[in-house]
Amino acid sequence: YFKPLDLSKDLSPPEYQTEAAVAIDIYREYYPKVGFTPPWISYFIFDEDTVVGSCGFTKAPEKDIVEIAYWTFPEFEGKGIASFACTELIKIATSTKPDISIIAKTAPEKNASTHILEKNRFTQTAIVQDDDIGDAWQWQLQK
Repeated sequence: YFKPLDLSKDLSPPEYQTEAAVAIDIYREYYPKVGFTPPWISYFIFDEDTVVGSCGFTKAPEKDIVEIAYWTFPEFEGKGIASFACTELIKIATSTKPDISIIAKTAPEKNASTHILEKNRFTQTAIVQDDDIGDAWQWQLQK
């Protein structure tokens, strides 16, 4: 299941003292730059009481385009968590704004993330610059 990453909440319980702590630190720096505008925020992904990854929107939509991102913590990879995250983010975006365009970025090579995007009806549309990746493949959800 999903849980919004709200930095105003208590994030000291043990489930957040894993890789989740890294995500919390990232978002403490990131949210002030891009804003905290639900539902266009980040979410923790739980398996029972364990945080197994995070996902979200890189920021609120601009010009009816929103970018999704997801991260499965290494010890939980290969269990369908990123696929679940991708599907849920699409549901959130399209239920909030039915005509929204959804994009994602990946490293410019075939990998698990590109496979997830292809399974979810995304096609690679461009090579763009990304602050973290450098040259990146941009993907867009086909309607």
